[in-house]
Amino acid sequence: MQADLFLVIGIAVGILSLPAMLSAFSGSRSPRSGAILVMISAGLIALAAIKNPQGYTIDDVPGAVSRVVHRFIS
Repeated sequence: MQADLFLVIGIAVGILSLPAMLSAFSGSRSPRSGAILVMISAGLIALAAIKNPQGYTIDDVPGAVSRVVHRFIS
């Protein structure tokens, strides 16, 4: 379950990095905060892949998200 949590948080941080990077590029600034978020996201996703003995495929991601959401809702 902990690997699923790392995966879901990594994906969420990766999605949140996109607006930060777009904002920096459109404002002609360097995308420092977006790049840091991308590195954090990549680290969390890699940690999830290492912690899960079977690894993850694209088909496993919706199941991992639903398990994490179900755990926090109930």
